[in-house]
Amino acid sequence: MFFILSKTLHLLLMPFLWMLLFLGLALYLKNPKYRKTALWVAVGIALLFSNPFLEKEAWRAWEVAATPISKVENYDVAIILTGVTGYREDIDDRIHTHKGADRFLHPLQLYRLGKVKQFLITGGDGRVTGTAVPEAEQIEKVLLMAGVAEEDIITESNSRNTNENAINTARVLQQHPEWRKKLLVTSAFHMRRSYGCFTKQGINVTPFSTDFYSGPRYLTPDETIIPSINAFSNWHLLIHEIAGYLMYKMMGYL
Repeated sequence: MFFILSKTLHLLLMPFLWMLLFLGLALYLKNPKYRKTALWVAVGIALLFSNPFLEKEAWRAWEVAATPISKVENYDVAIILTGVTGYREDIDDRIHTHKGADRFLHPLQLYRLGKVKQFLITGGDGRVTGTAVPEAEQIEKVLLMAGVAEEDIITESNSRNTNENAINTARVLQQHPEWRKKLLVTSAFHMRRSYGCFTKQGINVTPFSTDFYSGPRYLTPDETIIPSINAFSNWHLLIHEIAGYLMYKMMGYL
């Protein structure tokens, strides 16, 4: 039930949808005053959420900062959270990745540098309807193709959200007392919620952020005042993540 609710909220927390709603009200309402108000609200939403500078500043305030590779210590295991692959029944002979593939590419770099000994990949099938190959298994295939030893990869394929990632990871960790130092790897925007869930389960991890939406602050016209359609999409993701964090807090998952 919670999984379905989270997917529904993902659609409702969309600034572009809000703009369309108020544009619809501006066309539907008969009262000129209300119609004008609805129109101005729609314009305000468009200007606010299409501004690239405000979007980047919001990301910069929310994301957990990067850790320089040179400052990463040696870890027994890197816990990789999924959510970055897709499955297509019509093209099932390869792995399809989305933005966020750094979640497994950066730990792979640490593995090659000898800073990570093994991987624990946690994540199942996130579809509401139908079935797909669990994401943990898809990422495992990529790492194996990249030359990672099979014995260095363990997968957990039942989790469908961040809280379940933490709960199921805790169960796996009970079977591996040799993993004393653990690195938690996920997207920078997702790290606050992930770290909170893992800490709630009594798992002592060090955060390692990847997949950043923020970046250097450029004061050029295209980075400050020229509207960006990508900003709408990115705001949707950020609002959804903040709402998810607050919901997890209320549910006692953090």
